[in-house]
Amino acid sequence: MSTTDVTELGATVWLTGLPSAGKTTIAGELAGRLRADGHRVEVLDGDEIREFLSAGLGFGRADRDTNVQRVGFVAELLAANGVKALVPVIAPYADSREAVRKRHQEKGTGYLEVHVATPVEVCSVRDVKGLYAKQAAGELTGLTGVDDPYEEPDSPDLRIESHTQTVQESAAALHALLIERGLA
Repeated sequence: MSTTDVTELGATVWLTGLPSAGKTTIAGELAGRLRADGHRVEVLDGDEIREFLSAGLGFGRADRDTNVQRVGFVAELLAANGVKALVPVIAPYADSREAVRKRHQEKGTGYLEVHVATPVEVCSVRDVKGLYAKQAAGELTGLTGVDDPYEEPDSPDLRIESHTQTVQESAAALHALLIERGLA
């Protein structure tokens, strides 16, 4: 398929899961696949969003909700304009994620919720940012899934168990879902 054959239908793909679950890695792999097919793609990485769009917000529930709504607004705006917005953001509260889904539905914008369902034991071994080690050493509190809540999605559009498959397999499953739903 050439890049001129792609009709740009935007969508938001929200990858939720614990820290070090593999959300950003899977999003990066999927972004590459989609770009190779000629799609316009943006990855709204949680750490970058925190630095630039949500600077000054803490990690209490209200600030986390504000962060998720800000990211959801930007993602919907991008998706409404023909971009695949891949959002690897923890978003620990179900009601925050549901508000983002509802916003997309009200605007008629494609939205998929993907739960990267990696057990906390696996995430703590991966510990990409050293958060689990800091929490274990008493240097950090409020770590999602350890001493702060994470509400798993009841019925995500896709559940990826990144500890049982490769990054490429995870991205392929998500790519297949986008195709199945007419979003890629």
